[in-house]
Amino acid sequence: MILGIILGIIVLLAIFVVSNYNGLVRLREMVRNAMGQISAQIESRWDAVSNLIEATKQYSSHEAEVLRDITASRSGINKDSSAREVEKDDAKFDSVMRQINVVAEAYPDLKASEVYTNTMNSVNKYEENVRMSRMVYNDTVTKLNSKIQMFPTNIIASMFGFTKEEYFKSSSEKANMPSWS
Repeated sequence: MILGIILGIIVLLAIFVVSNYNGLVRLREMVRNAMGQISAQIESRWDAVSNLIEATKQYSSHEAEVLRDITASRSGINKDSSAREVEKDDAKFDSVMRQINVVAEAYPDLKASEVYTNTMNSVNKYEENVRMSRMVYNDTVTKLNSKIQMFPTNIIASMFGFTKEEYFKSSSEKANMPSWS
């Protein structure tokens, strides 16, 4: 009888541990998926910027070359990237966009061109998608970090090496939607 009770407690404990472990894995994968979504939007945003650089080349080949070099040095953001790596990539993106705006101001024909206008609209769309993806990421990180800190799941999390994920932090530059056009 006592052996049956002990065996029952062990089985219940094993079910509890496996259930919590699987829940943590699911949340961690949701965080990675959310970062993957950010990665896809950032890649599309950079593709749109590459099109802008080609349009800029017709007006200022020197600026286009500088912008192409900056674009080539961007980091490859993927599902395993950290929020900090994405923020560094965003800084490069912002730098490129500021330089493109300087060229566009110097060449009104560029700013008035249909290619420029359509591409800027695409950049703005992808920028909004990145913003929305960041919000989903932060929501998902909140779920994972909360679960990791709650008793008794925190014991299982520490046993299996689950750690808290970083959030995207709001900055004064990102507080309002940038306007590149």
